[in-house]
Amino acid sequence: MTYTYKTSGTCSQQIIIDINEDNTIENVKFIGGCNGNLKGIGALVKGEKIDDVISKLEGITCGFKKTSCPDQLAKALTEIKNS
Repeated sequence: MTYTYKTSGTCSQQIIIDINEDNTIENVKFIGGCNGNLKGIGALVKGEKIDDVISKLEGITCGFKKTSCPDQLAKALTEIKNS
C-alpha cells in the first residue's frame, strides 16, 4: 500500500511511503529537503517494521526546529498505524 504524508515544519514537503501487508516498510521517498540525507534515511528504514522505525526516529529535532524529517517520518508512520 502506498501512503502520502504532507510534512510540517521541515524542508521536505511530502513523504511517500510503501508498506507491505505485514507492516514492513518497502520504500520511503521524501519530496524536497536534503536529498542525500533523506535517501539515506529511506535506505536505512527499508525492510524495517513500522513500530521499530517509530521508536528510533520519534522526537528527533533539526537545529532550532521542534521537528525534523526523521520525526515527520515517525509521525507519518504513526498515522498509518492508527488508521
